[in-house]
Amino acid sequence: MPFTVYILFSSKLNKYYVGYTGDALEERVRKHNSDHKGFTGGIGDWVLKYKENFATKLEAIAREKEIKRWKSRKLIERLIAGSEHPDV
Repeated sequence: MPFTVYILFSSKLNKYYVGYTGDALEERVRKHNSDHKGFTGGIGDWVLKYKENFATKLEAIAREKEIKRWKSRKLIERLIAGSEHPDV
């Protein structure tokens, strides 16, 4: 089962969100845009900006944690800009 690390962006909040999933990415983004409790809930404008695929859950979790440890918008934007398909 493949896993994906992804970065979403909200224009309303002007913020990025980093996560991982083993679900279909389109479904996961839809859930983030639904009205639920939590950081992404109720905003409704989250857009997929970046993704990386991994063979295992452990690899995906490690990469997600690595990106979150950066705590740097500039590094995240550099990662997105340097990807093969910016703005997925």
